Amino acid sequence: MIKSIFRINLVLLLFFSVSFSQNIFDKFVTSEKPSTPVDYVDPYIGGISHTLQPTRPTVHLPLSMVRLLPNFSSQIPDIYLASRIESFSINIPSHREPYVSSIMALTGDSKVNEYTGSKFDHDFEKVTPYLYSVLLEDENIIAEYTPAHKAQMFRFQALDDQPVSVLLTFKTNAQIKILDDKTLTGYESFKDMKQYFYMQFDQPMDLQFSNAQAKDDQYAGDEIQIQCVFKNPKSNTVLVRTGISYIDDDQAKENLVKEINHWDFDRLVSDAKAEWNKTLGKISITGGTEDQKVVFYTSLYRCMERMVNINEYGRYYSGFDDKVHKDDRAFYVDDWVWDTYRSLHPLRLLIMPDVEQDMVQSYVTMYEQSGWVPSFPKVYGDYGAMIGHHQAALITDTYFKGFRNFDVKTAYEGLKKNAMEGTMIPWREGPATVLDDHYRSHGYFPAVGSDEEETIPEVHSFERRQAVAVTLEHAHDDWCLSNLAKELNKDDDYKMFQKRGQNYRNLFNPEIGFMAPKDINGNWIQPFDPKMSGGIGGRLFYAEMNSYTYTWYVPQDIEGLTELLGGKDAFVNKLDAMFEEGFGRIKWRHFAQFPDATGMVGQFSMGNEQSFHIPYLYSAQGVAWKSQKRIRQLMDQWFRNDLMGVSGDEDGGGLSSFYVFSALGFYPVCAGNPVYYIGTPLFKTATLDMGNGKKLELVANNVSDQNKYIQSMKLNGKTWNKAWFRQKDIQDGGKIVFEMGPRPNKNWGTN
Repeated sequence: MIKSIFRINLVLLLFFSVSFSQNIFDKFVTSEKPSTPVDYVDPYIGGISHTLQPTRPTVHLPLSMVRLLPNFSSQIPDIYLASRIESFSINIPSHREPYVSSIMALTGDSKVNEYTGSKFDHDFEKVTPYLYSVLLEDENIIAEYTPAHKAQMFRFQALDDQPVSVLLTFKTNAQIKILDDKTLTGYESFKDMKQYFYMQFDQPMDLQFSNAQAKDDQYAGDEIQIQCVFKNPKSNTVLVRTGISYIDDDQAKENLVKEINHWDFDRLVSDAKAEWNKTLGKISITGGTEDQKVVFYTSLYRCMERMVNINEYGRYYSGFDDKVHKDDRAFYVDDWVWDTYRSLHPLRLLIMPDVEQDMVQSYVTMYEQSGWVPSFPKVYGDYGAMIGHHQAALITDTYFKGFRNFDVKTAYEGLKKNAMEGTMIPWREGPATVLDDHYRSHGYFPAVGSDEEETIPEVHSFERRQAVAVTLEHAHDDWCLSNLAKELNKDDDYKMFQKRGQNYRNLFNPEIGFMAPKDINGNWIQPFDPKMSGGIGGRLFYAEMNSYTYTWYVPQDIEGLTELLGGKDAFVNKLDAMFEEGFGRIKWRHFAQFPDATGMVGQFSMGNEQSFHIPYLYSAQGVAWKSQKRIRQLMDQWFRNDLMGVSGDEDGGGLSSFYVFSALGFYPVCAGNPVYYIGTPLFKTATLDMGNGKKLELVANNVSDQNKYIQSMKLNGKTWNKAWFRQKDIQDGGKIVFEMGPRPNKNWGTN
């Protein structure tokens, strides 16, 4: 009888163990058809890069301070190919930069001092914007996390009888304080600032410190490790919730209490999913294939990683003056304006205008705090990178599209200071140099040849002068400033900046038909090849690309560029030739010299931001059907639902915003000019929620893979034969109806 009872109990135990494991593993099965926008998001699209940076499966709320990511233990640049997870980030303060503090779950057999992470399998991993789950194979633990805006929660579930412990790591100049047997607080330093935390566990624990100096009830040091061993060895589930702050640990506690005041992990997941659906639902679509919907909503998710709001319930720490400020208005940081002014900021302005105006005011505030309008504002301050003062384009674009809830006078003051007193040298911020003086007096940035020594110490040894690109991009910025000056009745400034907006003309070489470099004496640099000159990334003369791309960088004056190129026919023929011109050498040699020039179609690069406006230039010349053909080709070829489905460095929404706009059927060719050029719609319908009850509805009748050509169009009920429209045409919402067909209507879009 006793043996029989034992057998029954053993069978029941095995049954429930298998059932428990099966229920746990069910979360990794994705057989259900997507039913909400966030269901279509796949954060691993682009997880294997073409040449440079892959995307990362970041979990966060839209534009939120807390961002979470596994820390993959790998020397392989494409993290999807990693075989081990070392730990999980507590937070990632800046896009594509290292995490600050980490957490990991272990079993009783793991040796902390020798710990190098756990193997994992993508087939036992679930990645969404609001939840990450993975089986840690070496530990036999399901690890999960989900975010709030300034806090997050982890859940660790063991699949066997081994006790779970948690390993915390604080890398640099950390200080930890034990409040009780469930609570820790403290900070870790990074980039001359601190990330504070307030961390609670759902059960009591004992702590074992490594690499820490103890003083009273505090522990300090570098590479501090804390193993948290729980007093209830029978518990197979551990919950950890943490508030993050850049102000102090009291604020970290307040952030946690305000955002996660419970221990219901699944409830927090549900809340995060709902917030993502609300944000992604700002654009609703019908039609298209399932893959196209996945690419679209994944792209829109990528557009919502940054800028991030670091206002912590009425206070924020600014890395631009190292002070804590009181302010109820959102304060946004973490932007790479070179990547984002072209289409990411304009996209958000359409669907989140209040947020975008807060971002612009944040730039103004950063100027007031630091004395310069930053170009790459990170959480810890400005990071001088790339070229141009494109803050001018961002702010002017917002203003002239009718959104003016920011201090435009102070904004102009800061932008003018950048333009008149700041350096234009690539990857550098600060006062002007002799090179900048030359630009301001002669109308172009001087170059040195490949066989010449650099004589200006401020020039970056790798990034070089990028002289043609600097001239062209600043000409656009100066044109933007001229329009803002005119609006503010600053007539002398208007005339000066208007003239500087024409500086692109100084580097057009009519003998070769390309934008080319000049030396300080005004002579053309020789020898010169528009494909290959300039060294690695063309950086002597260009920014990561060649003259085939930069010759088209005159978005502010397409008519002037048309004149230089010999008229509309010559302009169109040169566009055609660019898409058909080969490398002229073995393919790998091209990528060895131009690793940023990916997604190539002829000499056109879909994978880098300077190219985004180029396929829309056909529409500016009255041959809109050519734009329609090329844009659909580029979307189909270079934006796909697979691991290499991103054509270049995604840059935190820079590349993805091009796809979102292009799938809708239009694109802002020139930031600062409130005009959109029409391409070709991808979906049967798309509805944009523009806020304040305004909606823009786009309908594409008969659209399909073949029916990519616009036969006719109506805007708000009126027949429309222009291949462009203005912001004022849609400022109150409206309706655009396209009639699509399989062959071009060459008479449409000619006005």
